[in-house]
Amino acid sequence: MPNTQLADKTDIKLKKPKKHKVVMYNDDFTPMDVVVDILTDVFHKSYEEAVAIMMTVHKGNKAVVGVYSYDIAKTRAGKAVKIARELGYPFRVEVES
Repeated sequence: MPNTQLADKTDIKLKKPKKHKVVMYNDDFTPMDVVVDILTDVFHKSYEEAVAIMMTVHKGNKAVVGVYSYDIAKTRAGKAVKIARELGYPFRVEVES
């Protein structure tokens, strides 16, 4: 008679995805209102939070605008840059580990 016992249970451990920072850099060309619009539309910041982040970038040259899984970070950063480029601005956003 064949052995019909189940194999030992295997423990599977899932890890949360690594988070990545989306960093916005200052430039002297992209208007502040465009930056605020991108922060509210792409990164879902409130108007007040968007203005505060924009001022941090303006005064300190860069700021973290969000922390996301890699795919979401790349998508949002890409969308932000695309919007700025369509308007003719050299806006810079990067994803960092």
